[in-house]
Amino acid sequence: MQANPTLDQLLTFLTIAETGSFSAAGRRLNRAQSVISYTIANLEAQLELKLFSRAGTREPTLTAAGEAMLPDARRMIGVLQDIRALAEGLNAGLEAELSIAVDVTLPSLALIDVLNAFEAQFPTVALVLSVGALGIVWDQLLERQSDVTFGGPPVVLAPGLVSIRIGSASMSPVAAPGHPLAVYPGRVPLSAAREHIQLVVSDPTKMTKGRDFGVFAYRTWRMTDMNTKYQLILSGLGWGGLPSWMIADDVAAGRLIVLDLEPYPVRPYSLYAFHRADKPPGPAAQWLIDRFKQKLLEM
Repeated sequence: MQANPTLDQLLTFLTIAETGSFSAAGRRLNRAQSVISYTIANLEAQLELKLFSRAGTREPTLTAAGEAMLPDARRMIGVLQDIRALAEGLNAGLEAELSIAVDVTLPSLALIDVLNAFEAQFPTVALVLSVGALGIVWDQLLERQSDVTFGGPPVVLAPGLVSIRIGSASMSPVAAPGHPLAVYPGRVPLSAAREHIQLVVSDPTKMTKGRDFGVFAYRTWRMTDMNTKYQLILSGLGWGGLPSWMIADDVAAGRLIVLDLEPYPVRPYSLYAFHRADKPPGPAAQWLIDRFKQKLLEM
């Protein structure tokens, strides 16, 4: 049974295919041309295939078999390069995996932009992403399910957590155009707002148990998902507060109306990154924090 091709043989094969000659491959790999020729001769003997045609031309050309092998050779060398990059990163203290939790109030455009840039910057770091509301981002940190989290200000910063301000956003009270509060003449008083169903996002954790934020109506419908709340408000079922960045297009198109509520004006809120005091951010986590700061400042 013939021996399997080595990674060195595949690298030599790939380099010849890319440079177009044995001599150019030798210069790139810093090897004598005779070593390149010997390596390819051994690879062809092991595979019992002719990979390059040398007849009638000064430069080698890939045979049909060589063309067929080229994609797999590229893939295997790519895996090797990934392993090397991962090892170098781990030796430098780079995280192998990063778990983050993100509150739904963080602008999604910022999240998408930052994560795309993160993938380009840290291709060897695996990412685990959780998205939730209110206490989830702090609860996951305390339970050591996340390394760093991003969201609005905590009601009380739990012992052992560190907060870093990264930007700001705002929450707007809105309703569908046909909703009674949207057509109310003049500023909407508390007495009127109380008479209509308010849609509220509830905390599925115990972090804010017994606490309500911006709840004024006698009748409330509660849910744990911000997108469900958004869709129900769009449908005209009730009114409620939504992040201003989330509804900007709907307001511009007239699908939603920002309410002039006496008890509930448009409210700015700060955004933070959180980490445990006993586990400072690693290089990738710190990069995420800094990138969010930069992106939110641009928005």
